[in-house]
Amino acid sequence: MNMYIPPEYEVVRDTERCIACRVCERQCANEVHSFDADTGKMTADGAKCVNCHRCVCLCPTHALKIVKSDDTYKLNANWDNQTINEIYKQANSGGILLSSMGNPKPYPIFWDKLLVNASQVTNPPIDPLREPMETRLWLGKRAASIERDEKGRLKNTLAPQLKLEVPVMFSAMSYGSISYNAHEALARAAQELGTYYNTGEGGLHRDFYKYGKNTIVQVASGRFGVFKDYLEGAAAIEIKMGQGAKPGIGGHLPGAKISEDVSQTRMIPQGADAISPAPHHDIYSIEDLRQLVMSLKEATNYEKPVIVKVAAVHNAPAIASGIARSGADIIAIDGFRGGTGAAPTRIRDNVGIPIELALAQIDQRLREEGIRDEVSLVVGGSIRSSADVVKAIALGADACYIGTAALLALGCHLCRSCHAGKCNWGIATQQPDLVKRLNPDIGYKRLVNLVGAWKHEIQEMMGGMGINSIEALRGNRLMLRGVGLTERELELLGVRYAGENM
Repeated sequence: MNMYIPPEYEVVRDTERCIACRVCERQCANEVHSFDADTGKMTADGAKCVNCHRCVCLCPTHALKIVKSDDTYKLNANWDNQTINEIYKQANSGGILLSSMGNPKPYPIFWDKLLVNASQVTNPPIDPLREPMETRLWLGKRAASIERDEKGRLKNTLAPQLKLEVPVMFSAMSYGSISYNAHEALARAAQELGTYYNTGEGGLHRDFYKYGKNTIVQVASGRFGVFKDYLEGAAAIEIKMGQGAKPGIGGHLPGAKISEDVSQTRMIPQGADAISPAPHHDIYSIEDLRQLVMSLKEATNYEKPVIVKVAAVHNAPAIASGIARSGADIIAIDGFRGGTGAAPTRIRDNVGIPIELALAQIDQRLREEGIRDEVSLVVGGSIRSSADVVKAIALGADACYIGTAALLALGCHLCRSCHAGKCNWGIATQQPDLVKRLNPDIGYKRLVNLVGAWKHEIQEMMGGMGINSIEALRGNRLMLRGVGLTERELELLGVRYAGENM
């Protein structure tokens, strides 16, 4: 503990309600609560609290609440509490600061500054309860032209495709960063929803090969868990070049999370840190990337689409243009608010750009070059609701990845301490006593409920626009209007200001 840093949170206990049942003590992996046998009362050490709310939710008498400490250093607009505390931490440890989940800084959220158009009178809306509303879509290269055989029948010249019943997939979260039970919940939900979940860079546990038709496997710079069965058992393969929470940075899973099962799945020693380098050591150009894309296709008999995942950065349109020419079928773009199990704090909070701007510019660049149909676009990085999905598709996406929203559905309380491996909700942990707190039978149903609800809302919003299919919405920026945006921001997004006529 750093003696210079005061506790960030205070545990407030109503002594009249508290019955000293010790539930809070048993439920807290951070050892915040303890029982004083001399007084017969519960005590709390706020310095250990990460504000996960486990104790608050499970207290049978509702005697607890966690509040932000109002203790502060001498006021200084330039040197706030967080800045001072971070300097104290680094002076004490000599190490880089690690953080979890997405960027929490108050940068603009462009989704919230975009509004959706609605149809009335001259272009009547569509009632999704009574009329067909198509949310099914396919991801992959589109045919440049229609070909027929000598009998006039259509020839199937399509490259391998991913079929989605809803334009939402579960983004990459590796086994190791999240628990076995969390992975099971994601896999089962993907199967029931008719969509896909992504293994992340940690390989695929043998128990989950049965969900292969709904699984996207990832090939990252560390090549953890990559072998023939892994590639052949999936519906698609994703090459991870970067991610939104840490562009230009590799991965790091602390040795404390490398349990025996994780060790076998990743094919690395138990208890050893899993560190993947920033670059793929065989990729330093688009030509090198093309070699890996084609190697993976060759290894799987050209039966599976290949995705290339990159972070949203300033030259993302040029990068996407190169990827589209590399032979990849799908490009995944991850914005700077994307979540992660662990990232250097400075990288997470200061590197990358918003997914909304990157998406709009990438879609525009590919259209201008006449290669938009060569690839599908999947975007992630703080997709928080069905409205964000609709706006993303209108900006040019084919589908969206969700990660943090899925974890919230499983019970995550965004305490942002995933890297510690002591997740009190059984998600970002490998400790058996904590893992069992997440019941996959309940978890997968909550995920199905969430995405099912979003699907209904997407249909309602499309119906209100007078649109009856995802395909008709894709890249239809006339359905968007901006509020509170500058002229330059509107130009980059390719949308008009609210109130402006067609």
